[in-house]
Amino acid sequence: MNYPVRSAERVGGKVLQLLHNAGHALVMLLEATLYIRLAFGNRSRRETVTQMYVTGIKSLAVITVVALFTGMILALQTGLELRRYGQEVYIGSAVAVSMIREMGPFMTGLIIAASVGSAIAAQIGTMVVSEEISALEVMSINPNRFLVMPRLFALAVMMPILAVYTNILGILGGAVVGSTQLGVSVQSYMDNATQFATNKDLYVGLFKAFVFGIIITTVSCHQGFMTREGAVGVGKATRRSVILSFLTILVVGYMITRLFYI
Repeated sequence: MNYPVRSAERVGGKVLQLLHNAGHALVMLLEATLYIRLAFGNRSRRETVTQMYVTGIKSLAVITVVALFTGMILALQTGLELRRYGQEVYIGSAVAVSMIREMGPFMTGLIIAASVGSAIAAQIGTMVVSEEISALEVMSINPNRFLVMPRLFALAVMMPILAVYTNILGILGGAVVGSTQLGVSVQSYMDNATQFATNKDLYVGLFKAFVFGIIITTVSCHQGFMTREGAVGVGKATRRSVILSFLTILVVGYMITRLFYI
C-alpha cells in the first residue's frame, strides 16, 4: 500500500541530492573564478603553469592522432556519398565546417575529459580520503584557490588552443584523403574549405571549447571533493567525472549550436 509513497520519497531524495550537488559545484566554480586574478601570483604561479603544461603539451600526442583520423574519416565518408552525385570536390567545405563548428571542440573536450579530467578527480579524491584537504583547511588554505582555480584557468585557456590545433589537423587529414583517394586536389579542397567556413563557425567552436573546459574542471573537481569510501571511492569518483563530463558536453554542445544557428 505504501509502495508509491516510498517510491516518491526515493525519487524526491534523489532530486534533492542532485540539486544539492549542482549547487555545491556552482558555488565551487564561482569561488574559484573569483581567485582567477591570482592565477600567476607567488603562491599559484607554479601550479597554474604545471596544469597548463599537463592539459596542453602532454595531451598533444593523443589529440594529434584523434584529430587526423577524425578529419580523414569525415572526408572519406562524406566524399564517398558526394561522389555518387559528382560533387566530391565539396568535401573540403564539409570537413572544414564540421571540424570548426562541432567536431574540433567536441573531440577535444572528450579527450581532455577522459585524460585530464579523470586525473583531476583521482588526485583530489585521493587528497580527500587521505585527509590532505582537511589539512589544507587547518592551515587556512582555501582548497578552491589552491586546487580548483589553477585547473580552471588552465583548461579555460588551453581548450580553445587545443581546439584550433584539432581543427587544423582534422582539415589536413581530410586533404590527405581527398587528394590520395577521392581525386580532389589539395588546392580545390582548401579553396572550398575557406570559401564555406565562416568566422562565426570559428568563434562558436572556440566558445564551445572554452565552455567545455569550464565544465570538465567543475565536474572533475566536484567529484573529487565528493569522494568517500577510500580507494574504492576514488575509482567511483573518477568514473563518474568522465561520464558526467561526456554527458554534459553533449547536452551543452547541442544547446550552444541551437542558440547560435537556429
